[in-house]
Amino acid sequence: MRALSIDGPSRLSFREIPEPSPRSGEAMIEIAYIGYCGSDLNSFRGLNPLVSYPRIPGHEISGMIAALGEGAPGHLAVGQSVTILPYFNCGACNACRLGRPNACKNNETMGVQREGALARFVCVPCEKVIPVDGMRQRDLALVEPLAVGFHAVARADVAKGERVVVLGCGVIGLGALLGAKRRGAETLVVDVSAAKLERALALGADVAVDASREDVAAAVAKFGGAMGPQAVIEAVGATQTFQQAIDLVASCGRVVYVGYAKEKVAYETRFFLMKEIDIRGSRGSTREDFEHVIDYLRSHSGAGDVIISRIASFDEAPQAMIDWDRDPGAFTKVMIELDGRHG
Repeated sequence: MRALSIDGPSRLSFREIPEPSPRSGEAMIEIAYIGYCGSDLNSFRGLNPLVSYPRIPGHEISGMIAALGEGAPGHLAVGQSVTILPYFNCGACNACRLGRPNACKNNETMGVQREGALARFVCVPCEKVIPVDGMRQRDLALVEPLAVGFHAVARADVAKGERVVVLGCGVIGLGALLGAKRRGAETLVVDVSAAKLERALALGADVAVDASREDVAAAVAKFGGAMGPQAVIEAVGATQTFQQAIDLVASCGRVVYVGYAKEKVAYETRFFLMKEIDIRGSRGSTREDFEHVIDYLRSHSGAGDVIISRIASFDEAPQAMIDWDRDPGAFTKVMIELDGRHG
């Protein structure tokens, strides 16, 4: 069967790989959609230090169970629509022992440290398979990236009635927005793309700020009132926004970093103490985050129409990556449809 391969920086090809068959305890999934992730783009650009080449990308997955190996649990059946938890943890490190496998020291993610799913079939352990009824296959491929944003909201301990600022309106930032709204928070989002801000407003953001034209600090001060925002979630991964999050958050508030800066960041550390703020990292997501996103998407069936920028066929997958690389600001989420049979 054909698989899309990132062969090296700026090099893509289709290559033939053996069609898999499920071993004991595994499920074989026929892929319907794969979402391109920022990690895939960085792998294509040669900027992902976790990737060795060649690498099949793809960890934002939807599909159907095509076959089950011996010993498969009874709740799984051939023909079910599913999404996949694409993280593989070691079970032995401190994070795993604390019940936080998403932060596993030795984590391997599909499409990054191990082969991804951009092919017709993939086999995975049954415990990674999440069956989902009543949702479009297209939207199932949104669960993983949105869950990363939901996890950042959980790390921020967002509560009903709080004011939350989200820096960045890519798909992870939109996930944080939706997660915060789901908890009953008021939200202000910041980006430099008018199109992305429009998407955020369509998804329920209370205030949208264009950082290329507006004074972000003044807008946040107006939004936060006398207390200021209780939480700021950084989903850009830039030096400026890392620093800005500290400046914007209220005293005794929480800053969560879900993006990561590509270079060292210098801080005015006195604000850590004077404000007595909590600074937290957020990595990946958990099965619980997946379930929360699934519940959200079931009750908001139009969200995918807002979030997805482009759907390309499998044959068009290389060009879709090239186009995204050339103009990343033009896309929020690029989806690859494997065979055109799914809705």
